[in-house]
Amino acid sequence: MTTPQFHDGLTVHTQSHDYPIIITETCNMAAEVAPYISGQQVLIVTNETVAPLYLQSLQEQLAAQFTVAVCVLKDGEQYKNQASINQIYDVLMTQHFNRDVTLIALGGGVVGDMTGFAAASFMRGVNFIQIPTTLLSQVDSSVGGKTGINHPQGKNMIGAFWQPQMVLADMSTLQTLPARELSAGLAEVIKYALIMDVDFLTWLEQNLLAMMALDLAVLGEAVKRCCQYKADIVAQDERESGIRAILNFGHTFGHVIETHEGYGNWLHGEAVAAGMIQAAELSQKLGWLSLDDVARTKRVLALANLPTTPPPIAVDNALDLMGHDKKVKQGQIRLILLKSLGDAVLTADFDEQMLIEVLSQHA
Repeated sequence: MTTPQFHDGLTVHTQSHDYPIIITETCNMAAEVAPYISGQQVLIVTNETVAPLYLQSLQEQLAAQFTVAVCVLKDGEQYKNQASINQIYDVLMTQHFNRDVTLIALGGGVVGDMTGFAAASFMRGVNFIQIPTTLLSQVDSSVGGKTGINHPQGKNMIGAFWQPQMVLADMSTLQTLPARELSAGLAEVIKYALIMDVDFLTWLEQNLLAMMALDLAVLGEAVKRCCQYKADIVAQDERESGIRAILNFGHTFGHVIETHEGYGNWLHGEAVAAGMIQAAELSQKLGWLSLDDVARTKRVLALANLPTTPPPIAVDNALDLMGHDKKVKQGQIRLILLKSLGDAVLTADFDEQMLIEVLSQHA
């Protein structure tokens, strides 16, 4: 096993069980995950892009200890659907795997979300492990147990809360990540700073270029910070009945973009980046942010090579899509807005005309 330059981690506390997030610069994946596999059956779920990079080594090493099967899915948000879930079920059934199986998600957020949902629903719940290979999945989607698939009328509308046994974030996997995907992950990193910690925003302004140049130590520090922020919130609100909703800052606007433009045409992080600008603009109209705050938000997103303007979407279409958002309550659209940089709030207390004005700027 290669000696890592760093090997760090933290623990996520949930009602169902506690589990570790291991953050390392380079590692033997099989050796790290093996202690968390229950039973003798393993299904590795990955996609056509990630499989050629990491699957063979993981599969061969685990096969020395376990019965290992593989499911390779097509790559892309547009395949985050029931058909892909059925592919996972098909392998599980064909292999005669039972409740002792452990599913391993090897890939980005789409693979992680679908593998988690398959694990939550197969035989009413089996174990799974996350090995996120994108920055976005390392800092966000692999942590906290939100799993699911998309519906043509709305993103992530079908799913379950199902916590993994462990998360292994190997920073070296980011060296094979396309620059566009790395930037998409930085959107979620910046999100944490905007909603929770203005000092982290300053740190990012100083370190984003190093992260984009794949300084793995700096990336590891950012991943650990983001995972700690999310772990703290998940421990308070595992099923998103309260404070956890602030993690969706920019996502209501962003999901409108993804659904309207067609899943996969805008990356999730790109849509969230543009959505965070719209949320910041509405926060400014409410008198919570200054124009300088909005400009600073745009600058840091632009520094990460992220879009700061959404595509043109008719206001009526945008409002209709927002009506499908999971935060809608009693017919009211609720949004995550910023009281100040580093302080987010879930609220329906805004004039809909102000929302229409923000949407109209880009219609």
